[in-house]
Amino acid sequence: MAEINEIFKNFREYSVAEFFRKNRQMLGYVGKVRSMTTIIHEYVTNSLDACEEAEKLPEIYVEINELDEETYRIRVKDNGPGIPKELVGKALGSILAGTKFHRYVQQRGQQGIGAAGCTLYSQLTTGKPVHVRSVFSDGRGYECDIAINVKNNTPIVTNLVDINDSPENAGFEVTGYFKEIKYESSERGPLEYLKRTALANPHATIHFIGPDGNRIDFIRSLNEIPQRPKEAKPHPLGITTVDLYELAQSSQSKKISSFLKESLSRVTDNKIEEISKLVDIDLNKSPKDLSWEEAERLVKAMKSIKWIAPDASSIIPIGQRQMEIAVKNIINPEFVNVVERKPKIYHGGIPFITEVAIAFGGDAGKKTELGVTGSLIRFANKVPLLFEAGSCAITQAVNSIDWSRYDIDFENDPITVVVNISSVFIPYTGVGKEAIAPEEEILDEVKLAVMESLRGLQIYVSNKKKKELEINKFKTIMRYADQVASDLSYISGNPKELISSKIKELVLKRYPGAAESNDIKAKESNKEDQESTSSG
Repeated sequence: MAEINEIFKNFREYSVAEFFRKNRQMLGYVGKVRSMTTIIHEYVTNSLDACEEAEKLPEIYVEINELDEETYRIRVKDNGPGIPKELVGKALGSILAGTKFHRYVQQRGQQGIGAAGCTLYSQLTTGKPVHVRSVFSDGRGYECDIAINVKNNTPIVTNLVDINDSPENAGFEVTGYFKEIKYESSERGPLEYLKRTALANPHATIHFIGPDGNRIDFIRSLNEIPQRPKEAKPHPLGITTVDLYELAQSSQSKKISSFLKESLSRVTDNKIEEISKLVDIDLNKSPKDLSWEEAERLVKAMKSIKWIAPDASSIIPIGQRQMEIAVKNIINPEFVNVVERKPKIYHGGIPFITEVAIAFGGDAGKKTELGVTGSLIRFANKVPLLFEAGSCAITQAVNSIDWSRYDIDFENDPITVVVNISSVFIPYTGVGKEAIAPEEEILDEVKLAVMESLRGLQIYVSNKKKKELEINKFKTIMRYADQVASDLSYISGNPKELISSKIKELVLKRYPGAAESNDIKAKESNKEDQESTSSG
């Protein structure tokens, strides 16, 4: 007995804040550049969610000041509804506390870790709390400092004072001091993150002031507030045994039949009748009396029945029109094709929607020393994913495509693939929320969406190549047209100009793709002649 007591004498419980203090890399704080981008990401996504829930067009200000080597002050302000005074401590000073994790509705954040994680990182690297300022629509508000008691994961709120301000300044502002981070204008840095955020959120305006003092504004291209997603229920096709069993144990329904209708989507009396014929279970007994084995049989029976597609009211994707406008505004391609797939589900009965935009030409692709190469931009619930690309389902799905089938060379063509997955719960590979787990259903949907979008690009590229070929043939023939017209004029006695015009007419009829190019050149030539005459 004494030996056992000796072995377990150091046994103790740890708070979740204490766990993440020692494992900050799990929150995305890995590397100095990524750590800074993670801070911006957490604050900006919270601002976007808050503004949209308040039905306001987001106006977000991000300011980064370099105070010393690898020491920065980061300030993020929005025009959202603010946070009630009695909840602000838990919102920014208690990990795994918030409004998101327990709700079956799409939001950018999911875990209640983000902003509190930033508070923890500020505390760990500078010893300072974060400062917040919240002003409500009537001008009343407050400001305070927030830190975390790491031992028990509780907030420490100090210097709390009430303030009065103009209603025009309504919103929430947070300022933190951080070390062990670094600002870079790279494709992994805050500027690129905000640029991509603007791409996926065309209704938002984002103002950015970097350490150099220069201001960059990403102005909204749409003045429409996105429709708000509604809370929904799991779909029977994706529910697992443990999901069904736990839902049954906590249900207040009197019967299993009513429990299924109330807890799952698309379950009707007719479906209950179908299920009852497939399982030898009394559906009139209490769901709390449902055994694990019975739950297994119910799940198996539900998977053998045909169901209506999952309810997508809980998911609001970017939207085809909005995505096209945003891609044209940010990437400025010569061609863009957007595809939005119908809702699908993965395990747990969770619906998700995949949307893809293929941009070609213009500023599409990634510039390199050797020219240009294709680029992939990943999003989850309209949030950019800049890191851990190799382990992400989106990357794996795109890499599995045979691009040559569509006459596209991803390594050398100016092409950008934009993929967004929208869902109530994104299956991230870690709490850093930088990569989507390679669920089979998600891999299939991304691949199908990209291939569908590629078919539209293939038609465009094929027509473009055909037109270029016709133009080249037209030019080759017309090189000799003048001499042919001259010779025919000599033989026939007809005017050379008439014969030349007829030859050109015949060649254009044979190669119609050259007509447009010829018309454009003619217009440009006429314009030059007019300008020359005018100046003369």
